[in-house]
Amino acid sequence: MIKDNSVVWIKFAEMERFMTDVFKAVGVPANEAKICADVLITADKRGIDSHGIGRLKTIYYDRIKDGVQFAKTKFEIVREAPATAVIDAHHGMGMVVARRSMKMAIEKAAKYGIGMVTVRNSTHYGACCYYALMAIEAGMIGITGTNARPSIAPTFGVENMLGTNPLVFGMPTDEDFPFVLDCATSVSQRGKIEVYDRAGKTIPPGWVIDENGRIRTDTPRILKDLVKGSCALVPLGGIGEETAGYKGYGYATVVEMLSAALQGGSYLKMLLGFENGKKVPYRLGHFFMAIDVKAFIDPDEFKKITGNICRELRGSKKMPGAERIYTAGEKEHLAWLERKDRGVPVPKTLQTEMIVMRNELGLNRYKFAFE
Repeated sequence: MIKDNSVVWIKFAEMERFMTDVFKAVGVPANEAKICADVLITADKRGIDSHGIGRLKTIYYDRIKDGVQFAKTKFEIVREAPATAVIDAHHGMGMVVARRSMKMAIEKAAKYGIGMVTVRNSTHYGACCYYALMAIEAGMIGITGTNARPSIAPTFGVENMLGTNPLVFGMPTDEDFPFVLDCATSVSQRGKIEVYDRAGKTIPPGWVIDENGRIRTDTPRILKDLVKGSCALVPLGGIGEETAGYKGYGYATVVEMLSAALQGGSYLKMLLGFENGKKVPYRLGHFFMAIDVKAFIDPDEFKKITGNICRELRGSKKMPGAERIYTAGEKEHLAWLERKDRGVPVPKTLQTEMIVMRNELGLNRYKFAFE
């Protein structure tokens, strides 16, 4: 471990073991606990600090303890055709259901050129890029999305109605890293606000508005008010129509429809996680698509063209003062190169959460350097 001010760096292998043991200790079967930890550590490896160890306690550990998410996952196929399927997750572990669903989509695509699987009654499935990367590893294009608890206000509205609803694409290239576009349909998302909160920073103006449409930047209070519904995230593109906020609003609605209407799942305010003041399962929906490149073109030719597109974009004329142009997935690759020997950066707030989970679960074999 390497200390840097209040941040401690924990090696990936150690962090993954700890997260696996936490999942096992709360009742997740051993093989599925490894899947859950793998999804989280993949986010940390790629520099997506909003979806790694930072989510272990609040999104999974606490929800399992509260009884709104089940440690053991039932994967029920409720409808299936040669290239498609609908799955009911029965409020199990979202990562487990999602990995199995994308695997099914990939298997169907290998036979029919394209495969699509939708899921209902699920839970948070971690960083979306994980499932796009699964398709890429199989030589395919991967597409996935999920709805989420309401947080985005529609254009000209102030009420949080839509989730951050990421729409994610992954494509293989001939470079050292694939093209992976993984982003929310809001200007920012709840997980990134949590990162700002852990760092004690105020969020940039234009991310969040209150019930009167005024801009909010008070990070800790925003996280509480998002749950209450007294503030909302701004859709991708910004407030109103001048900077095309209607585009983010529209794409968020597309994801909502594909995550709910296509499998008869829950949507909008049905995903609050509360009924009559009591916590209930979130009933999230996901969709997974795999497209077999070789059904259309020689895979090497596809990779060369996608690689050329990325290289030409990065090589185009830069704005004065800009050091470089990036393509989607490049910064995550650079984060991995920087972190592969250092591990996961853990700020003080997460150090405290790790100690709490260890002590409550009796995982006494773990002694952290930051204690």
